[in-house]
Amino acid sequence: MDIYSGAILISLLIYIVVGNYAGRRVKKLDDYFVAGRRAPTLLIVGTLVASVLSTNIFLGETGFVYEGQAGPYLLWPPIGAMGYIFGALLFGRYLRRSRAITVADYFGQRFNSHRVQAAAGITIIFGLGGYLLAVTQGTAILLTEITDFSFTQALVISWVSYTAFTMYSGSRGVILTDTLMFLLFTSVAMLALIFLIQDAGGWANSVRQLATLPEKPDLMAWHGMVGDDTPFSSALHFALWNLTLALAWGMVYAVSPWQSSRYLIARDEHVVIRAACIAAIFVTLMELTLYAAGAVINLSDSGIQPSELVIIYAAMNLLPELMGAMLLAGIMAAGLSSASTFLSLVGFSVSNDLFRHDAVDENRMLKLSRLAMLLVGVVTLLVAFYSPVNIFWLTYFVGTLFASSWGPVGLMSVWSKRITSGAAFWGIISGFVFNAGPKALEYMGWIELPFWLDPILLGGLVSLAVVLVLSYLGRVSRVEQVYRMRLHRIPEQEISVPKLRLTLYAPLVLAVYSVTMCIVLITIYVRPYQEITGTLGAAGGIDWLSGEALLVLASPVVVLPTAFIAWRMIRRSYG
Repeated sequence: MDIYSGAILISLLIYIVVGNYAGRRVKKLDDYFVAGRRAPTLLIVGTLVASVLSTNIFLGETGFVYEGQAGPYLLWPPIGAMGYIFGALLFGRYLRRSRAITVADYFGQRFNSHRVQAAAGITIIFGLGGYLLAVTQGTAILLTEITDFSFTQALVISWVSYTAFTMYSGSRGVILTDTLMFLLFTSVAMLALIFLIQDAGGWANSVRQLATLPEKPDLMAWHGMVGDDTPFSSALHFALWNLTLALAWGMVYAVSPWQSSRYLIARDEHVVIRAACIAAIFVTLMELTLYAAGAVINLSDSGIQPSELVIIYAAMNLLPELMGAMLLAGIMAAGLSSASTFLSLVGFSVSNDLFRHDAVDENRMLKLSRLAMLLVGVVTLLVAFYSPVNIFWLTYFVGTLFASSWGPVGLMSVWSKRITSGAAFWGIISGFVFNAGPKALEYMGWIELPFWLDPILLGGLVSLAVVLVLSYLGRVSRVEQVYRMRLHRIPEQEISVPKLRLTLYAPLVLAVYSVTMCIVLITIYVRPYQEITGTLGAAGGIDWLSGEALLVLASPVVVLPTAFIAWRMIRRSYG
């Protein structure tokens, strides 16, 4: 056994031991589904970041950046991450206030309709089931690259690794292992980037070399590589696609089940808001770290195929052995953390959201939930054997389904007096169908939508239109009205001066981080890029109207008002 497989094996054993230790403390459904609602800020940040940064970003997205989109992917992350802030303030804290045990359960309570709960549950099963498939295959690819296991054997090992503790411990085990994994892959990825950049002569020097790389001439441009040999016909095509994707992921961060459900576990609403601000920082920081690493690897080898293997290549060929082994263990951790979250949520929906179970006692319900989770895992494993592997596009396909199907309904469930249960049901269904349907038809080559009508946007617009029309034609019941009014009553225990003071620091830290990263990117990316490409302004100054400069400046332009709005809302709500 070499150092790489040894590091992964040791980390797997640790997660299984920790997860099963947590499982011993599961005595009732509240422990299994929402970990007793006692998680502090660190655990919520850990599970938020770990569940969203899966093998897709380490393998799929980093490979996509390596192939030709380094410039834009260094510039766009902060836009989508603001979904965390608005999601916590406009949806997450109200979701926690509902005391539901799943997000679909919240929809069922809010609209006094099991039909709405079941519709939300079905979208979770298909959407997160697909995401679980991508993550399982991603961890299997990692194992096949560093061991002698076949892909089939690696799939089984990956599946057993996360199923072993998720099925037994539920949310309690998931948030503990997620946080351990988050601490591991965050620290190791940053160390790896520092080493790669120093080995290339510093970041400014790396940018100059990457900007003039003959094989990929527009790698560092604000639009990346576009044209006939790429998925994007022009810079405008890519910009609109990337903007749509950034906004869609912002909505995913705000209301998707694998993100917003973490707030149900939080100790209080202050933890929800603090965790959202800190998660936004760490998600963007990790994205910038991994995308920069993907770009720099081009200086060692610009022809790695398949591109999903670039980080694995760097770990085994460019980094010191111990650091490379820890990075591979971190990638495995990222995959397992997401897989455990997705498996738990799909299992919860199968056992709790699809069917009524009023007559089932708590102990029997706990057993049924564990069996449902095992069933979901087995089905995922069987599909993974035969499904083609395409991590980036599969994640893009299923991950953004919730932006369309849940976005309008989720936010309007809190803020609209007019939305009806019928509108919520058909809004979820139509958003899902008009996103997944066109995507599937495009994938099979049966249709070709114009680039300005992405299925994400189409599904979201259809869902919103359906909700508005059906709400206008329908009537809101008295039960729904009362439930929504109760959601807007701030619990007395949330009004606390010490809690308020601490929570107010969170958006301030976010603002400082945004300004700092803007200055850093201008210094180490924009100026060196313009110097080597000969696009500096008059007297050698930065051309502030270039695409690169404008997108760097867009970060504080978006983040600072968001942080100010958050600060004001926190103070007004809990002051």
